Amino acid sequence: MTQRNLLALVLSLLSLALLWPGLTEPVLTIRASIEMFGVERELTNETRSVVGAIRSLHDSGNDFVAGLILLFSVLVPLTKALLALPILFGGAAGRERLTRFLQAISKWSMAVGFAVGLLLALLVARGTANLSAIAGPGFYYFTAYCLVSNAAFQLLQPAPSSRA
Repeated sequence: MTQRNLLALVLSLLSLALLWPGLTEPVLTIRASIEMFGVERELTNETRSVVGAIRSLHDSGNDFVAGLILLFSVLVPLTKALLALPILFGGAAGRERLTRFLQAISKWSMAVGFAVGLLLALLVARGTANLSAIAGPGFYYFTAYCLVSNAAFQLLQPAPSSRA
């Protein structure tokens, strides 16, 4: 294994360690309140992890959105991790094509992190004293996963072919 692939393997393992808390820790807390007759009433105070958001969206009938989040934040990262093994250890034919495929889908795992960041920016920009959005630790773990994983897959080189 080349030094470059060894570094890619270490970064891939680190990214998977960051993925778990990125999916299970709170990603976003949204608080909304209203003031009536001089008394402030809280309308909502919800904190969700990625997994909790998927479950909540599914339970409320928003299966399409839940499916998109599941695809980009759970399935794509796990697929990347599983498909990296044959590239690193030379167990599959077509490693070059597999490497290009993984490098192409690598950027899509950033989609959820980008969407949550955009949502945060929108809520904060339009926020008033009655509306706030706070990024939780899960957001930072997932963002770190995306960055480390993307770095790992940019370093990844297919194992040399065993054919002479």
